Amino acid sequence: MSRRCDLTGKEAQFGHIVSHAENKTNRRFKVNIHHIKLRSDVLDRNFSLKIAAHTLRSIDHNGGLDKFLVTASDRNLSVEGIKLKRQIKKAMLLAQTGGEAPEAPKAKKPAKAKKEAA
Repeated sequence: MSRRCDLTGKEAQFGHIVSHAENKTNRRFKVNIHHIKLRSDVLDRNFSLKIAAHTLRSIDHNGGLDKFLVTASDRNLSVEGIKLKRQIKKAMLLAQTGGEAPEAPKAKKPAKAKKEAA
């Protein structure tokens, strides 16, 4: 079980303990992880996540899980966070279009070249 935030991917950092004599000893700066359940209003379901305290404050500041994920940049999210963001965006798009899936543009078939009679 790693101490990593499920949404942002924040994990332990490494540094040094520096004594008065400036001896440097390795140490870890651990992430303040909490097991918490968050509700997505768009998907209408609860998610049980391991979240860093900083991420939880950011979610509260942005007005909920859905708004946090939609406004967050993909480079600031973990793989799980990006997957959840895509699900939320897809559900929001379906709600805006009246519940119908948007049609993908159809790929054009290349024109067949006519064979010249010799």
